[in-house]
Amino acid sequence: MNLLNVTTTILAAIAAFFFFRWRQERKNHQKERNRIKLMQEQELDIERKKHELLLDGLSDALFLVGHDGGICYANTAAKKLFTDRPLIGLAPQEVFPDVRFIESIRKSELKNTAVVKRIVLPQQLSPLGARENRGANAWLMDVAPLPVESYPQAKFRILLRDLTAEYQSEQVRKDFVANASHELRTPLAIIQGYLENLLEDGALTDKSQASRFLSIMSKHTDRVSRIVEDMLVISRLESGEAAALSIEPFEFLSCVLDVLERLEHLIVSQEAHVNIDHVTAGLMLVGDRFYWTQVLFNLIENALKQNPRHGLLVTVTAEIKDGATRIAVSDNGIGIPSQHLPFVFKRFYRVDQNHTNSTIKGTGLGLSIVKRAVEAHGGEISVSSVPGQETKFEIVLPDGARDEA
Repeated sequence: MNLLNVTTTILAAIAAFFFFRWRQERKNHQKERNRIKLMQEQELDIERKKHELLLDGLSDALFLVGHDGGICYANTAAKKLFTDRPLIGLAPQEVFPDVRFIESIRKSELKNTAVVKRIVLPQQLSPLGARENRGANAWLMDVAPLPVESYPQAKFRILLRDLTAEYQSEQVRKDFVANASHELRTPLAIIQGYLENLLEDGALTDKSQASRFLSIMSKHTDRVSRIVEDMLVISRLESGEAAALSIEPFEFLSCVLDVLERLEHLIVSQEAHVNIDHVTAGLMLVGDRFYWTQVLFNLIENALKQNPRHGLLVTVTAEIKDGATRIAVSDNGIGIPSQHLPFVFKRFYRVDQNHTNSTIKGTGLGLSIVKRAVEAHGGEISVSSVPGQETKFEIVLPDGARDEA
């Protein structure tokens, strides 16, 4: 009996030994599994952070949409774009403002293929929301499904690129060609018409009529030449040639007087008065005198031609204030309606939309030249108007635009 007890005790001890050994090995195995899992998670986290760092470096907004239909990732550019709300968890239709965005997403899901589309939006529907101040804006939306093995948490990605600058440049080019064609076509058609009349039998023998026809043709030829000249000036300013301006000191008052001499006939014929009493004598600017002549000529001529009534008062001022040079050309004419003020510096834009109005002649490029010439000198120009009281174009130049010597 004692032997049996001893045997049982030995067997129990052996069983306990192997049980505890099994439990220890199981614990060790579980610890190893946990260690490997932790390492894998750490490695995945490192890789994820690398990917996110790479994606955050993109200038385009990137979104990943999960299998539940909500956004599960947005890069830095996306967060900056939609600063007014959190993105994670929102459905795409809650984020993107136009139905065309959602149609692109649905098409990509349905066909399981990439969809790329350019979308042009009015200002009120821009993804920038209230921060949008550029008017019509354009966006490239690139939607594509993601492979499950590479992105188990995301179903597809959305890339959003701001194309507004390119779109607006494209529109400017189109508008420029269309408007230039229109502006050139009108005087050329008039010249062609009078030429045909002159070539008719007997037209040249009537000297009085022939002289009148030739005078009209000469006037419209000058108009064509002025348009071409202004187009060349605009082209030089926008092509980077302005970086090679002929910079040298010149007396501002002398420049104003030169302009008034060129406009003397128009000033006298309209019985207008130009007041330059508030131009500081001896004020020396550092810049390209040719372009400053263009600026002053266009501003004063614009005031005169927009206000052909007799007795107009045009005031030119130039003063130094708070370290900056402030130049202004104002008049007491009919003024500019407020809805037109944001557009007066656009090429070929006219406050009087009737281009056939023969009482107001101009190329439609004058104020565009003014704006670009001022900006080429590091300055800013603004316009304000109270119809019937005062219309004022004000130029602010930095301290470096003035010669203190």
